[in-house]
Amino acid sequence: MVHRSVRRAWSGIVAAALIAAMAVGPLGVPVARAQARGIEPPYFAIQGAKIVTVSGGVIENGTVVVAHGLIAAVGADAKIPPEAWVIDGKGLTVYPGLIDAMTDVGLPAAPPGPPGAGGPAAAMQQAAQQQQRPSMGPEDRPGTTPWRAAADELQPAERRIEQWRNAGFTTVLCAPKTGIFPGQGAVIDLAGERPGEMVVKTPATLHITLQQPGGFFGFPGSLFGVIAYIKQIFLDAAQARAVEEIYNVSPKGVERLDYDRATRVLNGALRANRPVLFPATTPTQIVRALELNEQLKTNMVLYGAQQGYEPAAASAIAAKKVPVLVSLKWPEKDKDADPDAEEPLRTLRFRDKAPSTPAALEKAGVKFAFYSDGIANPKDILKNAKKAIDAGLKAESALRAFTLGAAEILGVADRLGSIEAGKIANLVVTDGDLFGDKMRVKYVFVDGRKFDVKEQAPPPGGAGAAPPVKMAGKWSLNVVTPDGDQPATADLTQAVDGTLSGTITTTFGTSTITKGSVTSNQFTFTFPLDIGQGPGDVTMSGTVEGNTLKGTASAFGQTFELTGTKPGSGQSEAEEVRR
Repeated sequence: MVHRSVRRAWSGIVAAALIAAMAVGPLGVPVARAQARGIEPPYFAIQGAKIVTVSGGVIENGTVVVAHGLIAAVGADAKIPPEAWVIDGKGLTVYPGLIDAMTDVGLPAAPPGPPGAGGPAAAMQQAAQQQQRPSMGPEDRPGTTPWRAAADELQPAERRIEQWRNAGFTTVLCAPKTGIFPGQGAVIDLAGERPGEMVVKTPATLHITLQQPGGFFGFPGSLFGVIAYIKQIFLDAAQARAVEEIYNVSPKGVERLDYDRATRVLNGALRANRPVLFPATTPTQIVRALELNEQLKTNMVLYGAQQGYEPAAASAIAAKKVPVLVSLKWPEKDKDADPDAEEPLRTLRFRDKAPSTPAALEKAGVKFAFYSDGIANPKDILKNAKKAIDAGLKAESALRAFTLGAAEILGVADRLGSIEAGKIANLVVTDGDLFGDKMRVKYVFVDGRKFDVKEQAPPPGGAGAAPPVKMAGKWSLNVVTPDGDQPATADLTQAVDGTLSGTITTTFGTSTITKGSVTSNQFTFTFPLDIGQGPGDVTMSGTVEGNTLKGTASAFGQTFELTGTKPGSGQSEAEEVRR
């Protein structure tokens, strides 16, 4: 249980943020956004741009007309309505909106608690109760919540939605992550005042993981147990289906059936031939998953698959005609690992060869798409896709994996994934090639609604400023409040230009940094904090000296002292650089 003084301290930090968020119009729509909508015309036209349709080639000097959320016309001679808002597309390129084929963007950080409760405290209480009552067998349905629907848990104000959209992503497959059967995914567009405005298709997918929720004494407490349990619940579903069919023919005089929500949802997914997503990375895991599906007989989609570069893996997938979602979170060396420690050859090979997986799958004729797999900064998604291109994947194939290929796998290619008349007007307009180092996203259209992407101002200091200090890694932080110290942990990633991303963990859970930078020895980063009453922004800023930092944590006028250390080597940064 969180100490009352700690809760009061953090409540003070976000109180002003919660008040500011209440500035809405008479119908509950934020004032600024309502005003923006009020001046939008009924039509847009992007004229004179290079249009990469994906489904029908490239139009070097064409026009795309958007009307009422749909693509009304596209072509070199597309007719522009006189009332349209015309955007000069000279020098710009129009792509279909990008699709992140699996993520939890749009969902709260923690699973919802029982009815009538909410917030991190309720989630922690529920987890504690589960630990006290470990599952002793498959009849307890451990880690099984397939009825959870991402569409029912969407939070339109979730901070990463805007981040992903600004990077060119207009659509994601949003799905729960916790449990063996965590729930059902929904294809959503990344704009909307209410969840219902965002949903494109639900339920879209059913998800399976190989998590082991049982612990040492519970069930299932091993990989073998998890696989056995997955087989068992599919057998239970088949039996429930058969019994129900018999009962429905003549229920009179027959004992009524028990209601099992888990098998009912599973049978619904199977009847609808909904994609069932199953994890596998190594060739052994891939072959095992494919053999398991011979028994389960689902519309399987593999995800992960980063060792698909192995010929045995790619050929096995191709033989079964199973599509793949490739994780773009390529393996990297742990930031805090001992630099002098020797690594196994298989680890080095995996790290080197993983980006060649998409090219190997393409050569084998496997249909695939990309997903972010927990990448914190959406700009890194495209950078990692560029690594796949450098490893042999065709650029047009990489684009297809983010657009029409993803739409086909997720069952929404009839409305998304390419620039065609009649499809949803999800577009990204760039200055430069999508995978180029100097590419800038200028505009994003989601459901025909235009978003300007403002270029971030360069960090202060200019070209002559000192290079930024290295802040990547894990930091132990402490915020000094009138009611006592509040500990936190930061796991930071730093780009070459000084951009900071990563996560912050407090007593209220883990939050993703929404923006951050370090210039010379000065840093700043912002993240949302939710104490059960809605999220508010917290900004931490200050200076870094070696493995220590100091500064302030503030939000809308309330400021507290911040200190931090980077545990580990015990050596100065200068020594680290020399080594």
